[in-house]
Amino acid sequence: MNILGFNIRREARSATSPENESVPVSSENFLAFFGVQSADLPHVTIDRALTVPAVAAAVAFLSRTLAALPLHAYRSTSDGATRVGGTLGAVVHDNANGEMSSFLFRQYFWQQVFTGGRGLAWIERDGKEIVNLWPMDPRKVTVKRVAGRRIYKFENKEYPAADVIDVPFMLKADQLSHYGPINLAAKAIQLAIAMNDYGSNFFAGGGVPPLALSGPLPQGADGLQRAMSDMRRSIDEARKSGKQIVPIPPGHDLKPVGFDPAKGQMTEARLFQIQEIARAWQMPPAFLQDLSKGTFANVEQQDLHLVKHLIGQWAEAFEGEMNLKLFGRESGGLYVEHNLDGLMRGDFKSRVEGIARAIQTAQITPNEGRALENRPKHSNPDADELLVQGATVVLGKQPVQSGLPKPAGDNGENDNAEA
Repeated sequence: MNILGFNIRREARSATSPENESVPVSSENFLAFFGVQSADLPHVTIDRALTVPAVAAAVAFLSRTLAALPLHAYRSTSDGATRVGGTLGAVVHDNANGEMSSFLFRQYFWQQVFTGGRGLAWIERDGKEIVNLWPMDPRKVTVKRVAGRRIYKFENKEYPAADVIDVPFMLKADQLSHYGPINLAAKAIQLAIAMNDYGSNFFAGGGVPPLALSGPLPQGADGLQRAMSDMRRSIDEARKSGKQIVPIPPGHDLKPVGFDPAKGQMTEARLFQIQEIARAWQMPPAFLQDLSKGTFANVEQQDLHLVKHLIGQWAEAFEGEMNLKLFGRESGGLYVEHNLDGLMRGDFKSRVEGIARAIQTAQITPNEGRALENRPKHSNPDADELLVQGATVVLGKQPVQSGLPKPAGDNGENDNAEA
């Protein structure tokens, strides 16, 4: 059989050819016959996934936001919660260890959660005192059970679960291994990488789509190869010279094959991949800079969704792990807690209005409100008192009469007349 100068003998079927009756016809074998190998698809690793802008934005945004939340240690007392100072307060809020600030430590911790799927840190103690928190590279940690207890092996040393802060993205059924968001979203990320590669290769080639030359073609494999080389040189010369004219032999026609980016709607496809990646991290798309469907109203709702259904939940997971591992099941009234109000730092108007409202409703004192803004205490003793609007009274009771003198000319006759 002769097809375009290529001789194919039925007797010479290769061992992997789909024409061979002993070879199963599957998508992999079929594509491989035409030169498309599954290995040609981009392999997804953490480093490769971070080259996708949406993935890098999701990891950077979530890790920085959670690391920037104020985190303090407190002690429950009969007078309410009081902030703990000393070494414990410094480790939790200021510097996790002698080499890393609390922000840098938590940023690294959350980066591991939102890439590989697990954040790990070792608690260094001096007796009962907590002196340092050290991050652990999850790639070098082996988690196993010994006598029913979870053990973490890191750099040839074993650590009990009570000394390791462990926040997984999602635990597997064995409760030891885990899933990571990049692994779970590998297909979506793979497609995004492939589209990035296609776009870069397309425009690196001058924006010329794959072409097919039709017309009288030379016979034989060598003749076809020379014709393809001639056309490739003509296209390269036209691209380098800036001329948009490609000479072709008389009686021949040059037609594009495959998908042109505009016709193939690659722009819309890449926008959809941003939404797919946002789903993998459970993020509102607006925070991945996708405002294609954004309005003033729904972006504001996405902001609330972020705090209520994402940041708040991960903050709770970190607090629960810290409280269990730092203080044990019997915490003695000690606990750590994020202040989600820290997310309002960039909104000065809302922050000030919220503090004013809290002062006016006797939730905080004026000096406590000033402390939230890192302002010095006011010397007036009344600034340490709880204030409330004078017209606010218990239902069914009369307002307390003011002790101020009555205005001149008011002798109460009007009141008697009305009575």
